[in-house]
Amino acid sequence: MLTETQVREIRSRFKIFQRKIYLNTCSQGALSDAVESGMNEFLSSWHEQGSPWETWVERYEAARTAFAKLIHASPDEVAIVTSVSAGINGIASALKFNARDKVVMGEFEFPTMGHVWLSQQIRGADVQFAKAEGNTIPVANYEKLIDRNTLIVPLTHVCFKNGFRTQVGMIEKIAHSAGTLVMLDDYQDCGTRPVDVKEMNLDFYVAGTLKYLLGPPGLAFLYVRRELIPSLSPSVTGWFGQANPFAYNPQHFELSPTARRFESGSPSVPNVYGAMPGFHLLQEIGMEHIASHIKNLTQSLLSAARDLGIPAKTPVGSWGPLVVLQCQDSIQIVQKLAQSGIVASNRFDGLRISFHAYNTLDDVNAVVEVLKKNIHLLAVAPIGVASHD
Repeated sequence: MLTETQVREIRSRFKIFQRKIYLNTCSQGALSDAVESGMNEFLSSWHEQGSPWETWVERYEAARTAFAKLIHASPDEVAIVTSVSAGINGIASALKFNARDKVVMGEFEFPTMGHVWLSQQIRGADVQFAKAEGNTIPVANYEKLIDRNTLIVPLTHVCFKNGFRTQVGMIEKIAHSAGTLVMLDDYQDCGTRPVDVKEMNLDFYVAGTLKYLLGPPGLAFLYVRRELIPSLSPSVTGWFGQANPFAYNPQHFELSPTARRFESGSPSVPNVYGAMPGFHLLQEIGMEHIASHIKNLTQSLLSAARDLGIPAKTPVGSWGPLVVLQCQDSIQIVQKLAQSGIVASNRFDGLRISFHAYNTLDDVNAVVEVLKKNIHLLAVAPIGVASHD
C-alpha cells in the first residue's frame, strides 16, 4: 500500500492537481512532468537534428521492450500499433473463417471490438454475443455459445460503461478446451496492476497508452503468442511489417518473423517518446502498490455510495479502477462535479469515477460531498432495496 506521503509525491508530478481533482483516467491519463519531458525530448531531437531516424527507431524498439517487460512477454511477441483498433484489425485480417467461423464476445465490449469483428461477416464470420444479466455477464452465458465452431473469443477485462470485471481465467479455460483462440482487451485496466499474459494463457492481448499507462493517445500494443505468429499472415500491413523494412523494395513481400508483422506504416515517434516515461513512472511506483491503493479508493467510494442509497453499476466487491454510479441525469452530475473542480465523465446513465496512483481519499470525499448536494440527480434506491446489482 502506498503511504500518504508517497501519494502526495506522485500527485505533485501532475500539474492538473494544482487546480483540479482529476478522476477521469478511464478516458485519458493525467499528464506528468516525466511524460511532458519525454515529448519535449522528441521536439528537441527534431529541432537539433532534423531527421534522426536511427535514434527514433532505437527509442521505438525500446518501447517494445518496455511494454513486453510490463506484461511478462518477449519483445518479439509485441507489435507496436497506432491504436487498439489497428491491432485487432491486424489479427482479424489474418484469420480464416473456414473450418471455424464463430466469434463469441460479450455485450460489454467497447464498440471497436464489436465493429471490427462484425466487419468480418463479409468474410464468413458468425458473430454472436454473450448476453448480459443486469450489469454482469455470467460465465455460463459464454459457455453456452463457445463450441468447436468457435474461432476466437475476444474479452474486455473491465467494461468501460459499468466497471464490471470479466472472469477471464474461467472463460479462457472454456475457450481453450474447445480449441478456441482468446483475445483480451485490457485498455481499461493495464497500468493499474501487474499483468502476466503467460500466466493468463492468452493468445492475443491489446492495450494502449492513453489511459492508465499515463501516456499520450496514438500508441497501442498487440501481444501475439509466439507459437501463433508464423501461422498468421495479416492483409492489413505496411512497410514496417516486413522482415526488412529498409530494403525499400515494393515488389518483394516478406512479413517479419516476429509480431512486428502486425505493424504497418511509419512509427508514431512522438508518442513513443511520451509513452516511455509513463512506463518508467509506473515501474518506479510498483504495480502491486498501485493495485492495492486503487482498491482502497474504489471500496471507499462504493461504501459511501451504498450509505447514500446510490445504486452502483459496478459490482460491490470491485477492486477498481473504474466505479460507475447510476444516475437520473449523468450529464448534469458531471457538470456539477466540474463546477467543484472535479473532472469525471459519464456513459449513458452512469457517472464514471476512475482512480489511479495519484488519487487520494480526499478526492473520494470531495466527490461524495457533491453527490450529497445533488442527490436528486442520482438514481437513489428505495429503502430496503440493494444499492448494487
